[in-house]
Amino acid sequence: MADDADALRVRTLFLSDLHLGTKGCQAELLLDFLRAVDADEIYLVGDIVDGWKLRAGWYWPQAHNDVVQKLLRKVRKGSRLVYVPGNHDEFLRDFLDMHFGGIEIQDQLLHEAADGKRYLVIHGDQFDLVVRHARWLALLGDGAYTAALFVNTHLNRLRRRLGLTYWSLSAWAKLKVKNAVNFIGRFEEFLVAEARRAGADGVICGHIHHAASREIQGLRYLNTGDWVESCTAVVEHYDGRMEVIRFAEWARASAPAGPAEAARLPGRLVPAAEAGPAAARAVA
Repeated sequence: MADDADALRVRTLFLSDLHLGTKGCQAELLLDFLRAVDADEIYLVGDIVDGWKLRAGWYWPQAHNDVVQKLLRKVRKGSRLVYVPGNHDEFLRDFLDMHFGGIEIQDQLLHEAADGKRYLVIHGDQFDLVVRHARWLALLGDGAYTAALFVNTHLNRLRRRLGLTYWSLSAWAKLKVKNAVNFIGRFEEFLVAEARRAGADGVICGHIHHAASREIQGLRYLNTGDWVESCTAVVEHYDGRMEVIRFAEWARASAPAGPAEAARLPGRLVPAAEAGPAAARAVA
């Protein structure tokens, strides 16, 4: 399956928030990453194609097409590919449980790792209204919580059909940057709670453009980050170990190639812990 003999081989690759169709997508770096990594299974965890931006104005350079072709090539070579739509590509939620060219479309699902642990795989936009109104929902109880999830999904579906823009927690939180950390924390807590409700050992999500790997309330929380700013992904190794990986940024031609610069050299993979603090601290 590998494109290159020296590609990093992993059991599972999780990617989200590529935002193909926007000028912010780091498509060239993403292509380098896809050439450097080979996986038995690939999960696209939402916001792969930015339908909202494309509706406003078409933007689809060759590099974005190359990313799609690279993913399809991996499918042809034997990789399983599961597409979990997010809010920016929610039009695909009209085709749940269907297969297109070897690509499975699922709203959410449980992934069983090699070590037997189960992870809820979900984009996370379903919790926008829940996180924003967390205080009063907590007072009203589980019924209100469930209702908020329902309203969030169907309200934005209606907005899409009316030609209106999506209301997003991440965009709203950007206006309140000083409280962004609090919003991220709430988002993480709700996603972990949802994983617990699903009987999972952890959750793998995207949406807030903030890569992370941590234990929360006894469950594993993993966020894949994005390919607009941080250029990150989650991989599962063959022993079931999950890891956030930050793809190296292109270094200036004159930059030294010592250990301190390793995280910025092209064509290299480094764990997030070695690459330093996340590039995208604010919600994007």
